[in-house]
Amino acid sequence: MIRTAHALLASGGLAADAQPPQDGIVGYVTDLVERLGGPGAGLAVALENLFPPIPSEVILPLAGFVAGQGRMSVVGAIFWTTLGSLLGALALYGIGAALGRDRIRAVAAKLPLVKLSDVDKTEAWFLRHGVKAVFFGRMIPIFRSLISIPAGVERMPIAIFALYTTLGSLIWNSTFVFAGYLLGDNWHLVEGYVGILQNVVIVVCAAAVAWFVVTRVRRARRAGRVS
Repeated sequence: MIRTAHALLASGGLAADAQPPQDGIVGYVTDLVERLGGPGAGLAVALENLFPPIPSEVILPLAGFVAGQGRMSVVGAIFWTTLGSLLGALALYGIGAALGRDRIRAVAAKLPLVKLSDVDKTEAWFLRHGVKAVFFGRMIPIFRSLISIPAGVERMPIAIFALYTTLGSLIWNSTFVFAGYLLGDNWHLVEGYVGILQNVVIVVCAAAVAWFVVTRVRRARRAGRVS
């Protein structure tokens, strides 16, 4: 991709601001897609599940842009990136399964302000809504990776996990691959919009954590006064 971009810049076929970044993680991912094509994009997405600093909002539109340049098909880009999503999710599922419920409860018991009843409620919620959580979680920044761990902890049937992970990933990946394909030289604009969504998710999570902490501290103070 880097060599292709240089060639297009030299010929006037690609705007300077559309040149893929060449430094850091994004540059590494760009080079990976350039060298390996569809399998490279799939590998990058699999790594993104395990190492969140690798941004899917760059990988997927970039794969679509490369498809638009004729270096791979759109169907191939979607296939490989969705396969990468599934493999990365299965790795995290395995980590959750290895941790298990007992270890999670042992850690929770040592955390300040956290009660084992909170773990029980979360567990009960996941048992009721786990399938929806896995499916829709694949389309929410940050949670895209994290949702695989509780699925492993709760030992969700792996066939069900794989099915809904694939379906959710297929929707997410197709959206951004097509966006990169249709935007062409402006594929990099997708990152900005996804960044806004990610910031919203972070703010909501921070607000939820703050509400939890404040509520627990108030309850502890009231309990202390009563005793």
